[in-house]
Amino acid sequence: MPFTVYILGCCDDSLYTGKTVDLDRRLWEHEHGLGGDYTKRRRPITLLWAQVFPSEAQAYVAERMIKGWTRAKKKALIDGDFDLLHELSKSKEKKRRET
Repeated sequence: MPFTVYILGCCDDSLYTGKTVDLDRRLWEHEHGLGGDYTKRRRPITLLWAQVFPSEAQAYVAERMIKGWTRAKKKALIDGDFDLLHELSKSKEKKRRET
């Protein structure tokens, strides 16, 4: 069963990352204050990015990875700026060696 990982923009300009089997239903829940405490206090929300994964396990890994990212990396993903995403993913040591 496919799962969707998504990023929401909240009214306070924060970003929320989640996963679901039914994106439309989950967005409705978030919009109506049923999507958990975080988004309940930060409505309205806007869907900024979503990607379907073939299994819950793959979606879980992607969700956990994205939740650990900086805001800059999440914004690069949302914007589809994969060059910037790659650059932001480099370690500080690797960046230092390249200069």
